[in-house]
Amino acid sequence: MARRKTVNKTGILRVEGIPYHDAWVAYKCVSCQEMNYVQVGQQLLTPQEAIENAVWKCENCGYVHSKETDLPFDNWEEEYNSADSTTALRFWEGFFRIATEHPESYWKQCNVCTRILPFNAFSKHSDWGPLEKQMECRSCKGAINAVLNPKRTKEQLHESAVRRRIADLFLEEENESIDFKDLFKRFDGRCFKTKEPLDINKRDTWAIDHILPSKYLYPLKKENAALLSRSANENKRDKWPSKFYTNNELIDLAKITGANIALISSKHPIMNHNIDVNRGVERYLQVREKSDLPKRIKEIKKILQVYDLVENLSAENKKLLGFK
Repeated sequence: MARRKTVNKTGILRVEGIPYHDAWVAYKCVSCQEMNYVQVGQQLLTPQEAIENAVWKCENCGYVHSKETDLPFDNWEEEYNSADSTTALRFWEGFFRIATEHPESYWKQCNVCTRILPFNAFSKHSDWGPLEKQMECRSCKGAINAVLNPKRTKEQLHESAVRRRIADLFLEEENESIDFKDLFKRFDGRCFKTKEPLDINKRDTWAIDHILPSKYLYPLKKENAALLSRSANENKRDKWPSKFYTNNELIDLAKITGANIALISSKHPIMNHNIDVNRGVERYLQVREKSDLPKRIKEIKKILQVYDLVENLSAENKKLLGFK
């Protein structure tokens, strides 16, 4: 039976013919400084393979990037530019290693906007090609989600809002004030994800990422705060850190913030049970006279069960909420 065609529900179409699993190499021409892109397919090159076999011709000036090519540097002694020299060989080894050393070194083509973008411009998708990245870049994914999210049911939207409200109440006295100047100093004034420079005075262009999301009941503290551009933070949202940051980024993040590397690198979210659940319950049940108290009780009971926090309740609150 023929497979049913996927129905496009967003009006944002993918471009036919884009090899969405393929990896690309991007490099700046040694001679003219123009960016070039080489499609390497679904088998990543090792640095040694690239050094031994690569012949990358600049599309702008025709300069050939290969270990057999003389270097074009006017500020070097002529003998150092010769392809036969040790200096040139070492240069070419470094050149090809930079482009191929890690999966993070590679680029990918978005099958929506068609741009060829760095590894980190795509969200993770396990078992999808050699880079394990989604078909569309995070920019296009954000646009697609902007269309899809309003289509969520009223029940889904309400439950999501309830979870956020309860999480905020649980963390109300746990959150710490973040020193913006210190944050910018620690992250060198750049978005940790994209490395783009940020202006501390342009508050609408940057955001503080809860590395461990408040969704899982982690408060905002110095060791749980990262500096991101507004767009990167929108892509991160409430993702668990290992679902958004690469392994190398997680290591760097732990070094910068003092975060627990074992915790933030966990493959699956881990709920924070080290909070005052009883105080959170008391806050949630402080309602106005005309509020729907039974509805509130039902909501808090469901969240406590989903979050596996029932055992953290006092005997008095267990009895109050009807838990045995």
